[in-house]
Amino acid sequence: MKRHERSLARRCALQVLYQSELLDKPADIVVEEGLVPEDAGMGDYARMLIFGVASHSAELDRTISMCSRNWAIDRMPVVDRCLLRLAVFELKYVEDVPVSVSINEAVELAKEFGGEDDSHRFVNGVLGRLARKLDGEDQQDCEEEAKGEEQSDPAAQQEAPSFSAEEEATVEGFKDERDQASTEDVVSAGDRSEPNATLRTDSADSSTAAE
Repeated sequence: MKRHERSLARRCALQVLYQSELLDKPADIVVEEGLVPEDAGMGDYARMLIFGVASHSAELDRTISMCSRNWAIDRMPVVDRCLLRLAVFELKYVEDVPVSVSINEAVELAKEFGGEDDSHRFVNGVLGRLARKLDGEDQQDCEEEAKGEEQSDPAAQQEAPSFSAEEEATVEGFKDERDQASTEDVVSAGDRSEPNATLRTDSADSSTAAE
């Protein structure tokens, strides 16, 4: 589907979502009862968006509430609320649409149909915060997946070496020899220091004799 066709589908979906708010009926019921505006131009993509928003409405509202600052969702202008539901659904559930495209399309619709002069800035801010949140979750999922793969990879797990009884005895014998050698080195170092002491004593005796 071409981008222009999807733009028209989003416009159609927004009209139906707005109609459902005015009639106080779920959007999917509005479609099924044929209460869609005549100029809406219903298509498959528009239908998918409408039914998707209707089936995830509670979750979408929670997401919008988390990403909107100081704005309860029931206080938002009707068009802005419908547009955010539409865009949030597309961001979360339509994988073949880039995030930037979904946000830009929503901002353009807000400029044309928004309930306030700054609706496009409000919509852009909410969707931008959601996009950053989703990006962080994706990155965390990737890191956890990579960590799981590393833990499940036998080559990545380094086990402590195991020895037979004979090998352990050999290792212990080597340790004893090493410790004994270290002790002998200390004793030898002590012996080497004694001639120096004797040399210093002899020098002192010679000095006394000379006096």
